Amino acid sequence: MSLELKPQFDLTAFNALGLRSVAEFYIAITESDQIPQLIRCAAEQNLPVLWLGGGSNLVLGKSVPGIVAQLKLPGVELLETTTDSALLRVGAGEVWHYFVRWTLEQGYHGLENLALIPGSVGASPVQNIGAYGVEVCELIECVDAYDSLSQQWLSFAAEDCQFGYRDSLFKRNPGRFVITRVTFRLNREYHPKLSYAPLAQRFDHQTEIDALEVFEAVCQIRTSKLPDPSTLGNAGSFFKNPVVNQAQFEALHSQYPDIPNYPADSGRKLAAGWLIEQVGLRGYTDGRVGVHRLQALVLVNYGGASRCDLEALAERVKAQVLQKFGVQLEQEPIAYP
Repeated sequence: MSLELKPQFDLTAFNALGLRSVAEFYIAITESDQIPQLIRCAAEQNLPVLWLGGGSNLVLGKSVPGIVAQLKLPGVELLETTTDSALLRVGAGEVWHYFVRWTLEQGYHGLENLALIPGSVGASPVQNIGAYGVEVCELIECVDAYDSLSQQWLSFAAEDCQFGYRDSLFKRNPGRFVITRVTFRLNREYHPKLSYAPLAQRFDHQTEIDALEVFEAVCQIRTSKLPDPSTLGNAGSFFKNPVVNQAQFEALHSQYPDIPNYPADSGRKLAAGWLIEQVGLRGYTDGRVGVHRLQALVLVNYGGASRCDLEALAERVKAQVLQKFGVQLEQEPIAYP
């Protein structure tokens, strides 16, 4: 099987932030057999490999050395159905939002709260994507991947993926495990999850709730708050919601009684967007980049921005939040190289 490497490939349209970036080489991976072949080829030429999904969680530099391999492995396979659940094995290259919508059309439930999240299915376990009270790890049965270190095909049960808040085994070992398929166990009977306040308010007096209605509500809420990457470059939430210990939370709460907070394993989770708003940066612009006017958690590229432009803005946001609240924000998208 031949590998068609395209030299000096423009990645501007291949990352959701729309940052100006050029890959030394680019290839679209459409068959899993290409993966070990490409790894061997890259090793022989001493070239690094960046495995790319939808490019929605990346901050790319002006030039990307080595090979950018975009995983476009297709396919949705129904493995089994029971009266309670359906087991679906999905190619890493499937577009996440389209897959979520398809599951609802087939009567499979559980992913509706994760509607409209940009990116591919293969990227979903890496970041352990989550929104509106649901994390994808709750629905994952297993993850198939190629281990570039041991040169073996592996299948990880959900409990072996080391899932955490926006974290996983795959994220902590960048480039090692190349995800090819994700298997989901979805529900045949719908059990709505409406802990997120706007969803709870939307369906407060409704006795019968349809999953498709929740899907549409999530889409409306996200659209009202978050810009479309196809029209305004952004990577969604640029910062994680920080978790502070109980003592720090109580000190902050005494000073800011209305500070939004949520339970977390090791303390209390704060709303990064609220913290950024309080330092007066929502809607702030700095040349070609800025903080979105409706959602302070989102940094945007107004056109022609570089990674340096974005990183300077991110540092300003982090510094001002740290100065006012003593809370360190952590960037969510991955910087490469």
